[in-house]
Amino acid sequence: MLSGGTPSAEPSASKEVAKTSTSSAAPALAAEVAPPPPPRPDPAYVVAAKSRRKIPFWAMATLSLLPVWAFFYLLAVSPQEREASGPMAIGEAAYGACASCHGAAGQGGAGRVLHEGEVLKTFPHIEDMLNFVYTGSQPYVSANLAVYGNPDREGGAHAPLSYNGNAMPAQGESWGGGLSNYEILGVVCHERYAIGGADPKSEQWAAEYAMWCSEDSEIFAALEAGSVDFETLAETFSMLETPPREVGTQARPSK
Repeated sequence: MLSGGTPSAEPSASKEVAKTSTSSAAPALAAEVAPPPPPRPDPAYVVAAKSRRKIPFWAMATLSLLPVWAFFYLLAVSPQEREASGPMAIGEAAYGACASCHGAAGQGGAGRVLHEGEVLKTFPHIEDMLNFVYTGSQPYVSANLAVYGNPDREGGAHAPLSYNGNAMPAQGESWGGGLSNYEILGVVCHERYAIGGADPKSEQWAAEYAMWCSEDSEIFAALEAGSVDFETLAETFSMLETPPREVGTQARPSK
């Protein structure tokens, strides 16, 4: 109160300020204590990813080896090219150069017919055929040999230039040919057994096949190694129970 008895207005003003302050703080306090809104649910693909079982660490090492396993698996199941070996395999490969004249199946063409036993009629003995294939027909003409192969051949003997006047080209190296001795043996074996029709299991041809054309042929192995040639093999293998005949590298009559 003021002096003189007049009441002071200050208390009333203080009450109004306090009331205003209290009323303005109440909404702010209420806003601060309000609970946060609930989180949004995860999409379905996130839920699936979280619930999926994790790959164990040891499995990762195994999976990392799968490309290596796949490589070796494909290597194992893929067909492997087998290198040609033995007289028959070597002869089959080398015969491609002969097929242009004699036909792929020995049916003939510019050269004589070989299939259906025809070559066997001409050369009952493999040594005579080896000699003729090595030298070709021209040396027979030069040596005044009227026939090559079996002179008593069924259907008639063959003269060196009697088939369309065509000469048989030399295959032996000393006559300018491109085949080695063991390759010539391979070609002859192929022509006699794969094309000519000789049965390697028959009584007539089994011994010849075993000696000259089988994979275990000692003569073929010696020719391939270069330890013998057509000039020396008859002497080298003379100790065999049935020794080979002379082959030679010069034109000669059949024996």
